Amino acid sequence: MLQWGMVLLAGAAGMVNPAYSQEKGTVYYMVPTLLDEFQTGSVSALEMFLEQVGYEMTTLNADNKTDLQQSQMNDVITLAPKAIILAAVDFNALAPSVEAARAAGIPVIEFDRQISSTMSDFTSVAGTVEIGYVAAEQVERLLTEKNGAVKGKVLQVLGDPGDPYTLDIQKGFEEKMAAFPEVTIISQPATMWEASNAGTIVSDQLLANPDIDIVFSHAAHLSVAAVASLEAAGKQPGDVYVMSSNGAPVALQMIRDGWMQVEVEQPLYAQAAAVAMFMDKIVAKQPIEPGEYDVLGLKSVVTNEAWGPTIKIPGAAITADNVDDAAFWGNLQPPTEAVTPVP
Repeated sequence: MLQWGMVLLAGAAGMVNPAYSQEKGTVYYMVPTLLDEFQTGSVSALEMFLEQVGYEMTTLNADNKTDLQQSQMNDVITLAPKAIILAAVDFNALAPSVEAARAAGIPVIEFDRQISSTMSDFTSVAGTVEIGYVAAEQVERLLTEKNGAVKGKVLQVLGDPGDPYTLDIQKGFEEKMAAFPEVTIISQPATMWEASNAGTIVSDQLLANPDIDIVFSHAAHLSVAAVASLEAAGKQPGDVYVMSSNGAPVALQMIRDGWMQVEVEQPLYAQAAAVAMFMDKIVAKQPIEPGEYDVLGLKSVVTNEAWGPTIKIPGAAITADNVDDAAFWGNLQPPTEAVTPVP
């Protein structure tokens, strides 16, 4: 009997073709946390797309606890599902669990959080290093707008240091920003992705560095706390520019309210759709061919990496000029066209 909290969230029932649902068996989705809108959105999106291709999905929430997710993996392996979709709380600590599942004959798909230290059957991620590149381009633009040149001070609020998502964004961002020696970047992690930690970082840094030009957080819910700290310090919208990187609804609203200048979208719907498109091949343990694939209109690339086949899907910058575009997942308008399995 399962001993931990099981999270069953209703999918977008209106988007599902019941003729296809629940014909091919159950897939488990191991979600790391439900603290932010991306994670809750990933549950409904994966459930919706997997039903379109014939699978039922059960979701287990690890509440950001590594030991709990390890226990969940052990218990799910005994249930012998068709596949496990894992968004790891800690990419190093969960590698042995991935190996145990695959040794039991259960395919494992890494979703959103890549594990490169061991083999998986498929990985679906945003181009996280590329998100860092896009963020750097936007910082270049914003500093030029604010200071007349690419110079100034940027506070970079990372997520949890055990999460490769935030480490890759940092890598891409700092790689591009190295071309601008007059920009000082202060980087601190919001451990466990806790918004309260981000708020404290921003408050403390405003005291130590009152000339901060931009606060760049690696998730929108961290920017909510950052804005609260700016308000508490007496700042008005635009006094300190704010950016983040996942495209959540709350970030889009902050853009509309003037507090946020840029949100770099993580393509949630496409990441989930890609899993569904390849699920039949993954379950059948058929090879996945590298190359370009169209995922919800986004040109995405599958490569064979040392850890297995991996699809990377590009993100995009959201500003006041395009914030209402329905293509952004933060506007909560799921695609109406069902995905088709890759033959």
